[in-house]
Amino acid sequence: MTDIIIGAVLVIIVGLAVFYIIKEKKKGKRCIGCPDGGCDCCNKNYPDKHFMHIN
Repeated sequence: MTDIIIGAVLVIIVGLAVFYIIKEKKKGKRCIGCPDGGCDCCNKNYPDKHFMHIN
């Protein structure tokens, strides 16, 4: 019974995360994890688009 509850909670968490990502991408956000204040990793002129900028 505990395994079913843990599994259900994990499925809900992953489902909500996927829903959030899809929702934000439909709004046109390029970088989901970056604040709206701006981030170098979301800049079009940034040389390496795969670089993850961590403050």
